[in-house]
Amino acid sequence: MSLRHAVLGLLSESPASGYDLMKLFNASLTSVWPATQSQVYGELNKLTTAGLVEVAAHGPRGRKEYAITDDGLAELRHWLTEVAPTGPQRHDGLLRVFFLGILTPLEAQSYLLTQAETAARAHTAYEQIDRTAEWDDEMISVYGRIALEYGLRMSTTMEEWARWAADEVTSAKARKAGELARAQRGRERPEQDQQPAGERPSGD
Repeated sequence: MSLRHAVLGLLSESPASGYDLMKLFNASLTSVWPATQSQVYGELNKLTTAGLVEVAAHGPRGRKEYAITDDGLAELRHWLTEVAPTGPQRHDGLLRVFFLGILTPLEAQSYLLTQAETAARAHTAYEQIDRTAEWDDEMISVYGRIALEYGLRMSTTMEEWARWAADEVTSAKARKAGELARAQRGRERPEQDQQPAGERPSGD
């Protein structure tokens, strides 16, 4: 997903100013694709230049209202129907789990419990959005609520998994695996790394 398609998607429902778009981002898309004011206004300029968006009206104090063009709607439909979603190809936090065996069991457990707490905070934030959002029958509200449900369920699952994993890394099996890895590293260390500095070969 790109910011371009997020802006086009919001404008597909109705024309809006940059200020209006920021309100919509903060109310509906912030949990999926957050954006800053400068990013949104910059993207509007790019879309206008590309002919995917046009200035439909001017208001006081330089206010501009933008509307999606036919080309913009075609681009949005193309992205929705013909461009496969990439999804999260990389997960830095999960990658680290593969190597937690080099830490002590307590350190590994602490890392995972931190992940659980992060997920719990995210869930609380999603619940706050659910309580305070003005859900109505408009497209962004109906489908935005569906997207929010993903965040609620995934954050719950993430917290449950992280707390389970925090127990697993202190199990006898995990401890043994870590000990074996550390012992293997010790055996594979070059002999010169184990010699006192004064006794290392000079390389002549």
